[in-house]
Order: sequence, then C-alpha cells, then structure tokens
Amino acid sequence: MLIQSGIDLNIQFSILDPDTAAPCSNLYDFHVGKLTDFDTVMKFGSSCDIITIEIENVNTAALKELVKKGKKVFPQPEIIELIQDKRVQKQFYKDNGIPTADFVLTQNAHDVRANKKFLPAVNKLAREGYDGRGVQILRSERDLEKAFDAPGLLERLVDFDKEISVIVARSELGEVKTFPVVEMVFHPVHNLVEYLFAPADLPAKTLKLADDIAIHIINKLEMVGLLAVEMFVTRAGDVLVNEIAPRPHNSGHQTIEANVTSQYEQHLRAILNLPLGDTELVRPGAMVNLLGEAGYTGPAIYAGLEEVMKLPGVHVHLYGKTMTKPFRKMGHVTIVDADIESLKKKADFVKQTLKVIA
Repeated sequence: MLIQSGIDLNIQFSILDPDTAAPCSNLYDFHVGKLTDFDTVMKFGSSCDIITIEIENVNTAALKELVKKGKKVFPQPEIIELIQDKRVQKQFYKDNGIPTADFVLTQNAHDVRANKKFLPAVNKLAREGYDGRGVQILRSERDLEKAFDAPGLLERLVDFDKEISVIVARSELGEVKTFPVVEMVFHPVHNLVEYLFAPADLPAKTLKLADDIAIHIINKLEMVGLLAVEMFVTRAGDVLVNEIAPRPHNSGHQTIEANVTSQYEQHLRAILNLPLGDTELVRPGAMVNLLGEAGYTGPAIYAGLEEVMKLPGVHVHLYGKTMTKPFRKMGHVTIVDADIESLKKKADFVKQTLKVIA
C-alpha cells in the first residue's frame, strides 16, 4: 500500500522481505532476506537513499551504521529500538509524564507470580510481540500458570470505555499533523483489531486530549515519519496511552478512501520532507479487517466477495497472501458513508458476509 501511494510521486522502491511470496514480491526491486540480520540489512540499505520500515523487528545496529554512512533512516533507529522493547517504551511514558496504565517490570514467570497482588493485569513480553502475540490477560491467581517466562511487564488492567487511535506525522522540518481520532473494536480473544470507525464518537474535550497526547509523543521523540498512538478512554474520561507503532498502522487503513490524504502518502511526505497533506475526513469511514477464519488453513478463498462489493461505498483491499490460516490478516475493507448508522450497518454486513476460507 505504501508502494501504491509512491507511484503517484514516481518514487522508485527497493524492498527487503524474508518471504519469497510476499505481497510486494512482484513489484519493483525485490530482495529476499532476514530483517534482523546485520549483514543483510547493511547490504540492502547501502543501495538506498532513504530507508523506512513496515515492522519494528529489524536490525537497528545495521540501521545505525547506515546512518553513519550518510543514509537517511526514518523513523530513526534509536526510536525503533525504544519501541521494540515494551519495557523501555513504558518507562519512556513514565519519564515524560505521558499518561499510561500503572505497570511493573518483570524478568520471568517467577517475577510475575511474585506480583500477584497487582492482578488483574496484562502480561506483555518485552520484545517481538506482534498482532496480539506476546500479550495475555491475567485476571486472577488461577491465570498465573500462563505467565510469560521471559523479560516483560505486568500492566494494570484498565477499565476502559473505548479503545482509540491517533495517527500523527512529523517531517524533518518539524511540521506535525494528526488524523482524526478513530474508535477501534478488538477481537475478544486474539487481541486483533476487528473493525474501526472514524470519527470516534467522543466528546470534543476527549478528542482534543487524545490529539494533544499524540503530538506530544512524536515531538518528544523528535521522530520523522508516521506514528500510531493507541489509547484507552477510561470510564472516568481519562485517556491513557497503550502502545505506539512507528509506521503506517492497521488503525489508519480507512484513510485511503475516507481522508483527503492517506496515511501512506502522509508517511512518504514526512520522510521525504515534503509538506504534510490535509488529513481532513472527507466522509465518515469504517474499516473491517479480513482475518483468516478459524478452522481453515491453505490456499485462500474469499467467500462473499461479490455480495459486499455490490454495496455502495465499499472498497476491498486484498493483500495478495496466497495462504490463509486462522486469524491471519489477509486484507481489509474500507466503507465510507455520510450516514453513521448506515456506515455501521454496512460494516456489520461486511464482517458477517466476507469470509476468508480455504
């Protein structure tokens, strides 16, 4: 999707991915290689002018070395490194007065059990958690047997009313723009976004608070690029930061059709130090993730595709992943509609009708 936006600006891309069948493998200059291998990243990056990421699990030592050699790397390697470790990320919030849930750092399962009085809590692995992996809820002492036996943290379980996200961009010159706040609904078990709505149905005061927090974080980091800031809105009306991601994000996919500028074009504008685009919402939008159905593994089949494509305002984005498995992200559907109730009905229809099976 980043490449699709880059075509409009006549940008030439080189891509490094460990999967020979990656969705972008037939586009531009494609290289197969391990993102965490120092030599692979160095060799690949040496032929690029600007280097950016779409996942945080990369070799930051190599990226730092490429910066020393005069390459531009956005987001900056030090920021990627900070976000790679949820323990360091949480400490960053605490040190900089950024509102977040109370937490305790843990080294192993024994540490988690020793903090049983902290329950109910969320146990998170420090590193390499992604798309719901490396995160589990421990509601009572009975759940302690599930504790991760690796460095991580216990985060106080938040009694939240809504989960929201703000996508914010910052250029090298320090220009900053945010997209309107979106409201997210997560799968109750697998901790993946199932669908979202924009704009979020929240008081203006809460929307401004979320916006201000996102701007504060990206400025504090002095980050160049696009940052997704996921937050909780508590029942008391407070806004707490959950996690951040330094890249185009699942909670910004609806911007492709719903906003004047998409998150992908905005990311490119930021790292190329071009004027940031207008983030205004053209029409209310929703996004439904297409996840592999439970019980199906194999070549992907999209059941119900024609039915949902008959609906006005529905835009299907398939990622080109040939094989499906339970809860794998296979694509997304953006829906736009001037009427919020109609938008939600269409989103529910898409969710119930379009299934990824094998």
